[in-house]
Amino acid sequence: MRFLLVFLLLNCAFLLKSQWRWDYGATLGFSNYLGDIGGKEKTRRDFAADMKLAKTRWNVGGFIRHRWKPKLSWKFAVDYLRIEGDDHLSTNAGRYYRNFNFRNDIYDLAYTFEYFFYTNNDIGNNQRFQNQFRAYAFIGGGAFYSNPKSYYRGEYVSLQPHATEGVIYHKWNMNIPMGAGFYFTVNRRNRLGFEINYRKTFTDYLDDISGNYPATPPGSEYEQGLVLRTTELNREDNPGAYDSHTWGMKRGDSKHKDAYATMSFSYSRVIRGRATFYRPGGGFFNKKRKGRKIRAKF
Repeated sequence: MRFLLVFLLLNCAFLLKSQWRWDYGATLGFSNYLGDIGGKEKTRRDFAADMKLAKTRWNVGGFIRHRWKPKLSWKFAVDYLRIEGDDHLSTNAGRYYRNFNFRNDIYDLAYTFEYFFYTNNDIGNNQRFQNQFRAYAFIGGGAFYSNPKSYYRGEYVSLQPHATEGVIYHKWNMNIPMGAGFYFTVNRRNRLGFEINYRKTFTDYLDDISGNYPATPPGSEYEQGLVLRTTELNREDNPGAYDSHTWGMKRGDSKHKDAYATMSFSYSRVIRGRATFYRPGGGFFNKKRKGRKIRAKF
């Protein structure tokens, strides 16, 4: 965190020395996840095929972006989002009888590079260069805080301290954000955008499910019920549940890591900076160009 703060302070020092290259703004959109809960009658499938649209939730965030090359920008973003899942929404018997549910509020920090593959610097061709369109693809690196909880006995219980599979996993993890987006710049100063961001993670515990149930049940009755949720189902109405879910048996898919994605709308404000060597008498180059005004394009 100290490194990030120093990094931001150093970059902010250059805000007034850039011309139309910086913008800062906020995002609002939707979130979902790909993990061990979801799908229909099949087992786990890759990417969006296994997402449950009924469990789409929200994300909000903020960002600052700098265009440092004609076709390249970097962006630092902070997002707060929620993902959820519930086995009751699946028709796959193994998932349904597992009878698990979770929600996870995630704090996400990301540093990405954007490549502009299409640009129109003068929408309408009016030669005023006030309205612009840019489409881009991006990739980068990030870190996020994750704390899965399950609704159990009338309240949401944080699962990581209970080691439901006998594994103490970390709440802080790394990810790789990637995706695409676009934005319109209106009257040079206002930007309206849309972005799809898919985060590949290096953890399988966004939903607290990965491998097998512990071979030995936990010591307390409370924790036994928290781990083996099949016991909440009526045995007579759900006989298959007790045959497919018990101590030591498979609980999730450990071969694939979890992921999450967001679709966001954004608004940002372009900062109109002035480099020192463009100011009259303010730099080396202006000693030979006194009184000359340079109009920067964005």
